[in-house]
Amino acid sequence: MKRHFTKMHGCGNDYVYFDCTKEMLPRSTEAAIAMSDRHTGIGGDGIILIRPSDKADFFMEMYNLDGSQGRMCGNGIRCVGKFVYDKGLTDKTEITVETLSGVKKLSLRTDNGLVSEVTVDMGHPSVSPEEIPLNADYPAIGRPITLDGREYAFTAVSMGNPHAVIPVESTADTDVRGLGMQVERAPLFPEGVNTEFVEVLNRGEINMRVWERGSGETMACGTGACASAFACYLLGLTDSEVLVHLLGGDLRIVYDRESDTVFMTGPAVTVFEGEIDWPEE
Repeated sequence: MKRHFTKMHGCGNDYVYFDCTKEMLPRSTEAAIAMSDRHTGIGGDGIILIRPSDKADFFMEMYNLDGSQGRMCGNGIRCVGKFVYDKGLTDKTEITVETLSGVKKLSLRTDNGLVSEVTVDMGHPSVSPEEIPLNADYPAIGRPITLDGREYAFTAVSMGNPHAVIPVESTADTDVRGLGMQVERAPLFPEGVNTEFVEVLNRGEINMRVWERGSGETMACGTGACASAFACYLLGLTDSEVLVHLLGGDLRIVYDRESDTVFMTGPAVTVFEGEIDWPEE
């Protein structure tokens, strides 16, 4: 069963996209695993199906490269905005996209009739243990955690999915894989967690590397950038507007204190298109 796909990325966080607005495709763990493989498949951090929604303009259904279903992806949702506009599924530059973490509002910036940059209202950040979830009776803000015999401090934040933000002296010298796997599997996080390692450069800039649950280290993580900027603000390390440098590019994150809302702005890029057999379950 041949299906048309579009490979896209936001700051190097890449996914394989399918238009399911007119024809449904089955929910597929096998499809995510097969297509995400960088040697035998298309290659990516997962797949994203764009479906109709009765709550918003579109619904984003995402799967990580290990086949697990994700609730939200900041880089992925920017590419959804570009996909639906560039392909004529909408002519609006202000759209809404339903996710498993709620409905998100997107503002699309166009150049020569195509979307080049997207701002996403990422909603309210939360440090509530119940919302993350975190096995604790109180929020974790600068809470100690021991990894490889060394003590670090982490701040747990929900951006609709769970994050543990850990300040480090140098992101370049951090063992993201080794430490990230330990945090992801820690009993503190019953559903696993995305782990961000953050190096503060000044009040308005940070470096960030991320270990994503279900995908490993990725070039970027939009919700992780939002969680990191908010955590650094809570810790008094940065101001409320931060430029986040990721391996795949930069994101501008603004925490609006009055509305308690985080806004993320960054690029969305189409890489290539093609056809592929949809695997059987």
